[in-house]
Amino acid sequence: MNNESKTKRIQIYSALEVANMCGVVNQTAINWIRSGYLKAFNTPGGQYRVYKDDLLSFINERGMRVPEALVDETEPHANWKTILIVDDDQALNNAIASYLNKNMESLHVLQSFDGFDAGAQLVDKKPGFVILDIALPGVNGQEICRKIKTDAAFGKPFVIVITALEDPGLEQSLRAMGADGFFRKPLVMAQLLDSINAAIESNS
Repeated sequence: MNNESKTKRIQIYSALEVANMCGVVNQTAINWIRSGYLKAFNTPGGQYRVYKDDLLSFINERGMRVPEALVDETEPHANWKTILIVDDDQALNNAIASYLNKNMESLHVLQSFDGFDAGAQLVDKKPGFVILDIALPGVNGQEICRKIKTDAAFGKPFVIVITALEDPGLEQSLRAMGADGFFRKPLVMAQLLDSINAAIESNS
């Protein structure tokens, strides 16, 4: 039985299957492999084969939507009725929580004021939405954003970054890491709400 379950977990795809799942032509998938972007191996007959984990890594690193065929029902899923606010500014954190509680009664609002507690809640609660201040003391906020979006253990939540930093290239950099929304402080609460509502509609 154990050997059977191990065999089932090892899933391998041909270049054509990869192409079909990703909505591209076969040659594009082959080019991904030949360019070294997508990890693969050769069969004795010279055909490319791709492990499921390598394909998922490729998809996640590029912010592509995961095809339904690759969704593993055993993987954790985000709780789309829960939102986590991560910001060490307690006054702002409380203000966001109060606003969301008044305007989105269907959402359960969680709060975190430091990176360590945020990590624990992300794993334990798997919130569907995360409002993330990337200037948390003692941690790399950009790295946290990337990890939340690429590590399946978090359930792939919708991440909205908030920041007081003025770096002009910051938004582009964070979106490349998977951020779904980006707002500079001072926040316009209505815009934050619109972003969450749009995400809920797209996932319904």
